Amino acid sequence: MKSQNSSVLVYSTETGRACRDCGQPVLACQCKAQAARPAGDGTVRVSRETKGRGGKGVTLVKGLTLNDAELTALSKQLKALCGSGGTVKDGVIEVQGDHCDKLLAHLLKLGHRAKRAGG
Repeated sequence: MKSQNSSVLVYSTETGRACRDCGQPVLACQCKAQAARPAGDGTVRVSRETKGRGGKGVTLVKGLTLNDAELTALSKQLKALCGSGGTVKDGVIEVQGDHCDKLLAHLLKLGHRAKRAGG
């Protein structure tokens, strides 16, 4: 049984979603800023994955050292290039379909150190 003192605010009609750790609105969360993504080795890796997607393939772009706003803008640009949908999850761009070669060529043209990962 949980004690009554362990209740945490997760949503407010005034501010929206709240961080479970600090209680601040998600956009103003201080603990999220401290838990930034690892820097990595500076190489962007483009791979294809079907795991957990019912056999549907997605192209993953990992290792970008961009902030969230830049990552979202690049994601939009890449999805428009491929003519498909996708999302950004935990610093990884997911584009629906097998577009490894297109994305790799475009990232190299943008000046990123990119390489194909996986098979």
